[in-house]
Amino acid sequence: MTSEQPDLESIHNRAYLAIDDGELCSATQDFDLLLQHHPENPFYHYMRGLALKYQMEWAGSLRDNLRAIELAEEFSQAQHWNAAIAATGLGQWTTVRELWAACDITLPEGEGPIDGNFGVAVVRLNPWSAGETVFMRRIDPVRARILNVPLPESGHRFGDIVLHDGAPTGARFDGEREVHVFNELERLESSEFQTFVVFVRADSAEDINALLRASAPGIGYAEDWTRSIRHYCLRCSYGAPHSHASRPDEDTAWQRERNLGIAAQSHLSVEKLLKDWLAGGSGRHLDAIETRECPQPAREDGHAWWLSPEDEDEDEDEDAQDDEEE
Repeated sequence: MTSEQPDLESIHNRAYLAIDDGELCSATQDFDLLLQHHPENPFYHYMRGLALKYQMEWAGSLRDNLRAIELAEEFSQAQHWNAAIAATGLGQWTTVRELWAACDITLPEGEGPIDGNFGVAVVRLNPWSAGETVFMRRIDPVRARILNVPLPESGHRFGDIVLHDGAPTGARFDGEREVHVFNELERLESSEFQTFVVFVRADSAEDINALLRASAPGIGYAEDWTRSIRHYCLRCSYGAPHSHASRPDEDTAWQRERNLGIAAQSHLSVEKLLKDWLAGGSGRHLDAIETRECPQPAREDGHAWWLSPEDEDEDEDEDAQDDEEE
């Protein structure tokens, strides 16, 4: 081997290790170099396309996956799905439809964006960060509309359309059955609804259910976060006045202080909704209406966030086994 010829075997090993470690920029650079020497290798095109997918570099990912499809000796679902994800990110709907047809996926007829019903699932928002999970309705194999009211810190809103990965990374119970959990890749369309954080007190669950069932112009959806979010005190994070008492188990005692997320088009819409609710019962009180706009957490290299918890556990077990063998 001369000084002018790189050690391609070492670069190969380094590139795949970089993918495993979530070092996507390094992996992309190494696959660039490998493809300079092996431009007809479909696996290198696929792997560079994979690294670019998780960097949300859709044009490059589509290019590499289409080239991998062209060079492959047999049909590959993974190449077609990743190409379709990238084409969806670019809004190249003719290509998207051709790729899904090649996978024998039935789509609504027509041209342009797909607007079908592919069922309810769960999306993990910003999986490279805190990874809040919310329910979504899939309108095509990799696009979905958010059905819950996400926390403002997620940078998302009720009704956002997100692009999600093709491989599930877990399951959640939706009240009737287990549904898949998918990692978000990118928000494609922002919702018209803002997120309002509402702090109320109510004497009974029926009082809160009355608010959740109520409607008013400009209201998209209301959610009782006290019931669904338990990992920190939302009132403390917003500075809303209250005192901490020993908190009873909600299964045995009612908690009067409730934290709600309301998706609405304006503050006036929320005020109207709450005014009507307050008038409907003597034990109902409004403490505060807050709103907070937050950006999405930035993605950084160094963590393979696209892996399912089961995959990460397997990697840890393999590492532990290797240590024992050494």
